[in-house]
Amino acid sequence: MDRQVRISDITMKQNDKNAPGILSFKEKLELCKLLDRTGAAVIEIEGIKNSRVDSLLIKSIASAVKNSAVAVPVELSEESVEAVWAAVCGAREPRLQVVAAVSPMQMEYVFHKKPDAMLKAITETVALCAEKTSNVEFVAEDAARSDEKFLYSAIRAAVEAGAKTVTLCDSAGNLLPDEFCGFVETVCKNVPELGSVTLGVSCVNTLSLADACLIAAVGAGARELKAASYPIKTASVKNIAKILSDRGEAFGVYTSARTVEMNRITGQIESIFAGGKGKAADSGENRENESIVLTKHDDKEAVLKAAQKIGFELSEEDAEAVWEAFTAIAERREQIDSRELDAIIASAAMQVPPTFTLKSYMFTASNLTKAVANVTLVRDEVEMEGVGLGDGPVDAAFLALEQASGCRYELDEFSVRSVTEGRGAMGETVVRLVSNGKLYSGRGLSTDIVGSSIAAYVSALNKIAFEEDQI
Repeated sequence: MDRQVRISDITMKQNDKNAPGILSFKEKLELCKLLDRTGAAVIEIEGIKNSRVDSLLIKSIASAVKNSAVAVPVELSEESVEAVWAAVCGAREPRLQVVAAVSPMQMEYVFHKKPDAMLKAITETVALCAEKTSNVEFVAEDAARSDEKFLYSAIRAAVEAGAKTVTLCDSAGNLLPDEFCGFVETVCKNVPELGSVTLGVSCVNTLSLADACLIAAVGAGARELKAASYPIKTASVKNIAKILSDRGEAFGVYTSARTVEMNRITGQIESIFAGGKGKAADSGENRENESIVLTKHDDKEAVLKAAQKIGFELSEEDAEAVWEAFTAIAERREQIDSRELDAIIASAAMQVPPTFTLKSYMFTASNLTKAVANVTLVRDEVEMEGVGLGDGPVDAAFLALEQASGCRYELDEFSVRSVTEGRGAMGETVVRLVSNGKLYSGRGLSTDIVGSSIAAYVSALNKIAFEEDQI
């Protein structure tokens, strides 16, 4: 039997259900990057409800997560399997989850299916997923309250159809640890097929015993535990990892979760859910941040330390993007304070992978003639140049971008605001483009309004390209 116990982090799945407040696209992406660093074997995210918005989020997360598997649930239909796979297939290790109720009550009132129809749907959906990937999980919702014979049949059907992980859920959370352990043991005894797959368990924290129930299940053969780094009515990743790290030898198991790193990262995750900047203000941290002053003479290490001081833990990729943006701004400003650094990070980091990158731009404008802009974009190492003639430099730049990219979209909104004060203040530009009835927002930041406008347009253009894969 495999000795490693894997942790499947379900923090993201709680976001839309129980978490206090709604996370933004950027916060969800940053949250997944943090979860990836905890050593979680699997990061579970919500499925597709809004096809365009959710697909873009899943694609972005799949691209951002470098170590963990990314698991996304599918509905019991071929259309859902195709849509979810198209969104998650770019992950380093994509997983498709077939979630189905196995208790009479949930089958009838949640899924509106009779037992025979549910069994057929499970078999067909798992088989469709197995055609896409070998990493298929069958999640037996409300298994602890199911009819035993049906549960066994559903598990056998899922394994025979290609599921490599089977998860048993106590969706009510009313079992004591020894009762949950006994339930898992009974299922394993009656379904020998579980010996050929990874057995997972999940437990709601109704009795504040979810952690204990999952650990007890390890003794019964469970090797994948569902828990959250920001637990809400579920087991705690932090607690589970510590128990396995300190007492795993009692079960003859170990975990790859990084407990030291996890303790440090947990605070950042809590900050995201609680609105970290508000908490900093209450603690007086903002007053400390006001003392941050950077200049063009500061090196990369100093800039990244300042970013960490104001609450950002940047990946290598994001750190490089922030450093490049900082040096460009610092050449035109004597000093950059914490507010400006925050704006630089928000603009440069945590973006979707670029299809187009801006190489250069040049414009001329006067009160006597129309403005002319020349823009050069790079795609797949090929330079594309465009020239635009407009009523002003921004209008000309947007026309040049259309010509260079070969794409034209309706401009829904264009706005500029000052991020900081003074004659050398940085301006933030927001551009919203419309494609197939959906809005795509891009942001740009620069002391040069034309430059920030171009950056915002390219940002929105990249989001369209990333989601639609048709440019």
